[in-house]
Amino acid sequence: MTNDKGILIKNIYYMLAYVFQVLRQKNYENIAAEEFDEIQELFAAILAKGVTQQLKQGLHKEYITQNEDLPVIRGKLDMHGTISNKIQRKRILACEYDELSVDNIYNQILKTTMKILVREASVKQEHKSNLKKALLFFDEVAIIDPSSIRWDMLRYQRNNKNYEMLMNTCYLVLDGMIQTTEKGNYKMMSLSDDHMHRLYEKFVLEYYKRHHTYLSEVRAAQLKWNLTGDTEESIIRFLPVMQTDIFMRYKEQILIIDTKYYGRTMQVKYNKTTLHSGNLYQIFTYVKNQDIADTGMVSGLLLYAKTEEAITPDCSFVISGNRISVKTLDLNKKFSLISAQLDQIAEDHFGKR
Repeated sequence: MTNDKGILIKNIYYMLAYVFQVLRQKNYENIAAEEFDEIQELFAAILAKGVTQQLKQGLHKEYITQNEDLPVIRGKLDMHGTISNKIQRKRILACEYDELSVDNIYNQILKTTMKILVREASVKQEHKSNLKKALLFFDEVAIIDPSSIRWDMLRYQRNNKNYEMLMNTCYLVLDGMIQTTEKGNYKMMSLSDDHMHRLYEKFVLEYYKRHHTYLSEVRAAQLKWNLTGDTEESIIRFLPVMQTDIFMRYKEQILIIDTKYYGRTMQVKYNKTTLHSGNLYQIFTYVKNQDIADTGMVSGLLLYAKTEEAITPDCSFVISGNRISVKTLDLNKKFSLISAQLDQIAEDHFGKR
């Protein structure tokens, strides 16, 4: 099945698997083989499998500050609370101490997401049952308000590295597919273009990293402006950052790719269909500021995700000595054909697969 943008849901899983290597492990093989009718089903299957695996290793624990009245001191004495107890003639001490607990933000996000997916009508009973079994181990974990989650504050270290894929899956569910209704409940929405754009960008980057190892560089690079003369630092800081999606190098050849995921890949003005001017100016700016010696060895590519439009861009031209190409990647084909399209792009620019 496809999502509302015409992308095979199984391909979304494959894209996730490139971004998160854990999804390529053997215990996820049955997910790769399954057909999904809805995107919510895919996320439910990933979480059910991932959380079950995590339970075998143990839920992540963190030190949580506890405040409790006790007959003997534990941790640090809370003077204000203790004085209050004494005024009330209570022979107990107000204590503040840290205790290892599973009731931390990471497990709260997991529990909240699983609870919502269990109530989602489009999720098959099989996946709901697996989520319910996993939830039995979350009794000590609280539910959290999705709108209060500070996703940018989550940090991953050696002891919670396995949570990174799980948290990102939860993010796609909670941030991209849920909105509060008038009754205060949540309903699921389809993946937003913004989320799909980021996934699309990361997928293409990771694909080339994995399959085109002959490249000396494959990264999301930040380019410098080709400034001449003594430009004041105070002026330079006002220039926008040139952050490329994908920067690839083979010997002296460089290809800069800017991925685009839009509802419409072309713009229409005065009954004329053209490329998005802003996108073309952007990739041209990247290329010319990288090729400061005017060697012509730096090329640029706008890589659009294919839409349902009758006209899709597929062209290449030379501007001021540098090749600029515009192509579309059809995400509604078998993944082997998507791979072939990406490999062909590399062959066209570097002469290698």
